[in-house]
Amino acid sequence: MKKKLTTLLLVLTAIKMFGQAPVPSKNDKTNAVLTSNEMVTHKAISAVKKVPLDTASLLIYDYDGSLFSFDLESETIGWTVKAASPFTEMCANLVTLQDGVVYVPFINGEIFAIDNQTGEVFWKSRIGNVTDQIVLKDQMPIVSNGKLYIAAQNGNLYALNTKDGSLAWNYKLDATNNDIPVLFFDNKVFTQSANNFYSFDANTGKVLNQKSFEQPMHGKSITDGDNVFIANEKDEVFALSPNKLDIVWQFKLAENQFNIKNRIFSKDKKVYFAAQGTNVSSIYALDSKTGTQLWKTDFKDDNVEYITEDSDNIWGYTRKGKLFQLDITNGEIAFEIKLTTQPISNIEFPVDDTIFYYCDAGLIKFDLNTKDEDMYYMRTSLKEDVYSAYLKIIK
Repeated sequence: MKKKLTTLLLVLTAIKMFGQAPVPSKNDKTNAVLTSNEMVTHKAISAVKKVPLDTASLLIYDYDGSLFSFDLESETIGWTVKAASPFTEMCANLVTLQDGVVYVPFINGEIFAIDNQTGEVFWKSRIGNVTDQIVLKDQMPIVSNGKLYIAAQNGNLYALNTKDGSLAWNYKLDATNNDIPVLFFDNKVFTQSANNFYSFDANTGKVLNQKSFEQPMHGKSITDGDNVFIANEKDEVFALSPNKLDIVWQFKLAENQFNIKNRIFSKDKKVYFAAQGTNVSSIYALDSKTGTQLWKTDFKDDNVEYITEDSDNIWGYTRKGKLFQLDITNGEIAFEIKLTTQPISNIEFPVDDTIFYYCDAGLIKFDLNTKDEDMYYMRTSLKEDVYSAYLKIIK
């Protein structure tokens, strides 16, 4: 009895010295405690292998939910892959290409690993068994160290083994509707859920740190190689230390601006992001070390829908179909034009003086010299409820 009391006193002393006792991890590797809408099933068809790149082709994840390879030289479709479930007529996600393997998530919870040359499927995984609702939305599979990381609308963060699509670990987050891609950095996985921001051990799924905020966090997390950056759903951007998630600095947007979401990236120790607003939408550049604003470019009576970087320029388009190019060093507008077709995808850069984007009618090749919008691939049918599409040049 005396020995038990001594042990209890030691435990209570440790809690008093170091804070709250560790909460048991909610991660599970066996599907044993997961509901049927959360568990992961998988089917390995052939061994995953490194595949040469089909550099003459472009991957098009069409807004009807089909993924196909489009040969840019012959202007023909090489292969097409669709999810097995009938509820797949929506893109809503992005693809990842690594070592010639295409990892594609479908809205019904299916994830495929595909040969980029032939369209052969190496493995298929399925999160849950729901066929009449969205399970994966706005996700880009993050692939590193033999695992694929992705967050689902059922409230779970998943790590799958890239060799066969089996479940490595999962963690039950605070909220559902996880429609922001996760970040992999320094062998950690970072993600937000409701008012919380987490870091996990990428190998085991162990929670390393958790930080709570006043506002829900609803921005894509990025890194400059030193710190991690995340925006809330309202009007603030935070720089966090990757090891403890301490706030290094925070930046408040201009009045009546909000909703950075996925419109954020980092380059050369600077952070760039686009905020939408009631009257003015703006693109910002900050020093990533101090949070000091370097420049800001405004778009009046229009909202920036998308931004990206290429060759030290920021490219993007607005809700009203305005294509623009900014000098990344000072934010000056170098190019601006009102398009006749409205982009619904990312922008890809195949060669000098041309860009690709997708609209409701198909693939557009835009000549920056002549300003021509060439319909490079035309869809055979149109949909009224177009959400998004995604392009990926194989390189």
